[in-house]
Order: sequence, then structure tokens, then C-alpha cells
Amino acid sequence: MEASTAQYVLECGTEDCENNCQFYCNHCHRPLCEQCKDEHQKSPDTKSHEVVPFLQHKRLLPVDKCKLHPTRNADILCNECNIPLCSKCTTMEEHFGHKFVDMEDTDAEKLAFCLEEISKIQEYFLPTSKGLKTETDEDGKEVKKTMDGIRNSIKAEAKSLKDLVDKVTSDKLEQANTIEKSLLKVLKQQEKTYDDYNKYLEKLLKEFHDYLPLSNFKVLLSAKLENSKIQFIPETTKPVPPVFTAGQFTYDDVSKLHGNIGVPNIKPDKRKIKPMATSLTQLKPTEKEMKQDREKSDVKQTLSLSASVTKVREYTVPGVDRVYHISLGKSGRLWASDEYGNLVHTDLQGDQLQKIRTSGTDEGYHTVTQDGDLIYTDRKNKVINRIQQDNTVTEFIKTGNWKPISIHSSHINGDILVGMVKGGEAKVTRYNKAGEEIQNIQRDNKGQALYNDPHYITENINGDICTSDYSKHAVVVVNKSGQHRFSYTGQGSMFVPYGICTDLLGHIIVCDSFHMNNKVHILNQDGHFLSLLLTPQQGINNPCCLCVDDENNLHVGQYNTNTVTVYKYLQ
Repeated sequence: MEASTAQYVLECGTEDCENNCQFYCNHCHRPLCEQCKDEHQKSPDTKSHEVVPFLQHKRLLPVDKCKLHPTRNADILCNECNIPLCSKCTTMEEHFGHKFVDMEDTDAEKLAFCLEEISKIQEYFLPTSKGLKTETDEDGKEVKKTMDGIRNSIKAEAKSLKDLVDKVTSDKLEQANTIEKSLLKVLKQQEKTYDDYNKYLEKLLKEFHDYLPLSNFKVLLSAKLENSKIQFIPETTKPVPPVFTAGQFTYDDVSKLHGNIGVPNIKPDKRKIKPMATSLTQLKPTEKEMKQDREKSDVKQTLSLSASVTKVREYTVPGVDRVYHISLGKSGRLWASDEYGNLVHTDLQGDQLQKIRTSGTDEGYHTVTQDGDLIYTDRKNKVINRIQQDNTVTEFIKTGNWKPISIHSSHINGDILVGMVKGGEAKVTRYNKAGEEIQNIQRDNKGQALYNDPHYITENINGDICTSDYSKHAVVVVNKSGQHRFSYTGQGSMFVPYGICTDLLGHIIVCDSFHMNNKVHILNQDGHFLSLLLTPQQGINNPCCLCVDDENNLHVGQYNTNTVTVYKYLQ
């Protein structure tokens, strides 16, 4: 092992004892294990010796003779002059008023400091730094994976743009062919007109020639020449050829159509550096530290999935026919909506506090922010509105030509996640708390569309974005960077995901509203199916939406009633 990383370990100095030393006898200058220390302090010969923890021990220093008084040992250090002295030197005039310390005490103090710093480096700084280096290596792999995805997306967009250009080119060429046919048809008709007129003239010319011979003068005299008057030459128009006007576009115009590469305006997360223990010399945490650790892990240690689900209570939401989405607020209040655009603010006693009309339907189109305000999507006007706690409604975010259909306010950092659609496309956009766009998620690493209809959306405890996609029949999960992690498509039969939420253990809970299923699925954080949490045998019928409250109870809204049922599913 290299000296820089070797552990400072010393065996007990008692003969035939192989235990590691923890103590030191300053009198004997001998390292001791705990057992030998006890025996050393009980022995009549050594019980008066000073035994200290090893890191506080005094070493047996080499004996140097005083240069001025060769018969004496130089075992005292002058603090001011920083030179070793003997006891007689301390009385000399040049050291008058100086402070003196025992060299063994000074050595022990500085040795303890060195050993403690070695322990800090070995037990904390080096392992932590190596861990951070490993983390940077993993981040490098993640960056490469992300950039591979971006490159694939660029190629996919380029193909889409090229296909569109090819389609436009084909249509323009077809248009040119059609115009050409039309012009040639008119010219063909004009050509026939002149052919017919030429035949008429040739016929008339022959008639006049027949009158000329003298032998036909009687015929000429009897002819009614006024009927043979020459008709006017038919008038026709020259064709007006079409003109091609070249399109006016620049590199920037094409670049904008193709898409942009941008770094989200997100404050980068600081790498987590675990705090150093207050004393690395005692390799045991203090009682206070152990209590804090226990409190932090108590919730996860004590809570787990219950073997059975228990119905806790029910409450009715006034002003709606059905409950398609629930947003829990503060002080036991909540917002709920149906598919007819009714959005109601109520309490758990069923008292209606506020009701507004929206353009929302059967989707998760509202959420409560960290500040306690409600924000909801307006797909008709392509905006996101905010209802403040004084019930005033204001326009918050404009979404351009995208229709916002689902929304979730992050409990981690307050970011706003919005599912949107436009034509045949769909995406998830992240906004910060101020409503500024900072991220768009639309395609996977292979350039394939991630979403078709992201009509419910939520966020897990690790920052994963979980989307219930009705058209894909899947729960689509990406990490906070937008990289596709997995898609869950049910357990064999038709899967029609509706409402979705997560809990403090990282479970993903989703409604399966297919009329033959009527179940609630629960998955772990990595998308592995755990169980059917609720089934028709437990009285559930067409579950549409769900959410978890502060007491870890599950609220479930259903298609056929405005009653919400609350279940206890963790123990």
C-alpha cells in the first residue's frame, strides 16, 4: 500500500498481544490495547503511570545534550526562540521573560495534530474526493448519452424537414405541370380555330377561281356574291407564361425551422459533499448525531406497502358531476375538476369555496404551487392562468401555438412541468417559478417521439418526470435531464392510463381506466410493477385521478361519481 494512503495502525506493545493499540503509556512509552491498558493500570508497579488515548501520547524522543551545558539534556523548548534548551539555559539573561514548554508535550500535541489530519484525509477527504471523481466520470457518460440523443434528434428533425421540402417540391412541380397543360390546351384550341379558318379560306378561294373562266360568265352573272364576303380573321390571345418567384429565406430561417440546441437556464446542482464528522478520532457518532440520523430515516424505515388497503373516509365534491383531477392545497382544502370545464375549490366537509369555468376536460390541468396558488391550463387560449389565494385570476404563461393540457408544480424546486400538444406532436416543457421556459422534452435518444397525449403529469422524489400518455397506452418516465428511463405499458391487457401521482417512497401510482380493468397500479421508482393497489373487488369503479396527502393517504376520484374515496395503503 502506498504511504500516502496507508492506515496508521499500530499493534499493542505487550509481548504476545496482537491487538491493535488504542492507548499509550507515556511513562513506559509503550502502546497498549484496551485489555492491556486495564491490566497496566491495575498493576501495583504501573498503576500510577499516565495512560492516554494513543493520539494524545508522548513519544520517547532522542536525547540531545545541551550545547552550552553538555552534562545536561536539552529537553525544554523556548517558544520565542524556538530552540531546545536545558533547565540551566532557562535562567540565562537572553531567555529572560520567555515561555518554555516541555518538548515531549509539544511533540505529543503536534503528533496528535498530524495523526488527526491523516485520519481526516484517509477517512473523509480522500474517499469523498474519489467519490466525486467517480461522479464526474458518470456525468461524462451521461453527457455523451445526452448529446447522442441530441444528435439523433437533429438528424430526425433534418429528415422531417427534408421530407417536407421534398413534399413541397413535388407539389410545386405538379402545379407547374398543371399550368403547362392548361396553357397548351388553350393553344391547341387556338390552333384548331386557325385550321378551320384556313379551310374556310381555301374553299372560298376555289369558289372565286371557278367564276373566272369565260365559259362560266353566265354563272358569274347569276351568282350572289354578297354571300361570299370574306369573314374576318379570328382573334386570339397570346398565352401569359407563369413566373417563378424564388422564396426569400436565410440560414437563420432554416436553422429556426430545424430547431435549436440550447442549455436550459437551470442553476446547476452542486455536487453533494457529505459533511465531515466532528471528530474522526472517535470513529463513533455522538448520541445527537445518531438521533438525527434515526429521525431522518424513521419515515422510510417505518413505512412500507401494506398487505391490504383500508378505506379511511369519503367526501363529496360539490359543483362537479365526476372527479377527473384533484389538486391538494393547504389547510385541508383542495381543487377538483370534471370533464365539462368545472373547476371547484372545496374543503373536506364538502363546502364549496369557489367555482370557475375553464376549457379543461378529462386531464390533469391544474396544480397547487409551493406558494399555495392554483395554476391551470387554458387549452383554448393557449395560456396558463394563476388563481391567487385572494381568488384573483391572472394570466401567468403564454404557450405560443402549443395547447397546454396537463400541469404539475414541483415539490422539489417549484418548477412547473406542462404537457402540450400541437397537431400530431406532443412535448413536456419545464418553466421556472417565474414562468420562464427552461427546458423542452420531446424525443428520445433515437429521435423518436416520446409523447402522443401527455394528459396527466407528475414528478418523483428523484426528479423523474412521470407522464400518463393516453394515446401511447403507457406511463412515460424521463429523468430530470429529459432522458428516457422507461415506459410502463401495463400487465398484458389493454392499458389506459389516467391520473398519476408519486409518494415519499418513490412509488408511482397510476389509474388504469379501461372499462374492463378499472384498477390502480403501483410501481417502484424504476418502473417495476409491485401490485394492483385497488381493483373492482374493493369497490373501485372507473378510477380517473389520484393524489397522496401529507398523512400518506391516497385520494381516488372516479368517473361515475363526485365522491372521492380516501385509502390507507402504507403501514
